[in-house]
Amino acid sequence: MPFAIVRGEAIDEPPKDLYIPPEAMEVFLDAFEGPLDLLLYLIRKQNLDILDIPVAEITRQYMGYIELMRMVKLDLAAEYMVMAAMLAEIKSRMLLPRPASEDEDEEDPRAQLVRRLQEYERYRQAALDIEELPRVGREVFLTVVDADNVQPVRVDPNVELNDLLMAFSQVLKRADQMRSHVITREVLSIRERMSLVLDRVNSKDFIEFDTLFTPEEGRMGMVVTFMAILELLKEKLLVIVQNEQFAPIHVKASA
Repeated sequence: MPFAIVRGEAIDEPPKDLYIPPEAMEVFLDAFEGPLDLLLYLIRKQNLDILDIPVAEITRQYMGYIELMRMVKLDLAAEYMVMAAMLAEIKSRMLLPRPASEDEDEEDPRAQLVRRLQEYERYRQAALDIEELPRVGREVFLTVVDADNVQPVRVDPNVELNDLLMAFSQVLKRADQMRSHVITREVLSIRERMSLVLDRVNSKDFIEFDTLFTPEEGRMGMVVTFMAILELLKEKLLVIVQNEQFAPIHVKASA
């Protein structure tokens, strides 16, 4: 097999001063999945009858391909060499004369190879047929959603005690900014503050949690208010909601 063909002239060896940069040329070769694929390619390329394979010619072409792969330093799989040995065995069995006493019904040495080629060709054709099938429904599945009939369901996050404590800590920070000079001590009642909180809320509208506190009362007054809110929650007289995490907390009276 020539190294190259230039303007119809075969060149057996590359020029001594020839230099081709690695990125200057791309070579596309027929890719074979295995030795059976290569044999089938050689048979179909020459329109040969698979049931009457000229083993000598096919073996010569097969070995030429193996030699080409060696020349271009491609790694050869062991199965290619096994097939080469099988072809050589079949070729030698067909060349050797048969003894006169040998049964005339002996199986053709090519029969096993022919069966393997036919079976491989069937599977190969089935794979090609599957590849031609539409991918929708085979690899890609369409999903149709009727958005008009979908009603979004909004689930409000649960308000935990930690959320209340965080909100209350913000209120306390604002209370610390309020300076008071009152030195008299006022007695505060949680029950009384519970009534005041209930007076400020109703069962229809939510109000912000922060509005229930009066920073001018100082830290003690806001602690009593917070304790009153906790008691009302314990008795299920208040409803607390939060639209999303870290959002403001709102309060209303239970229905």
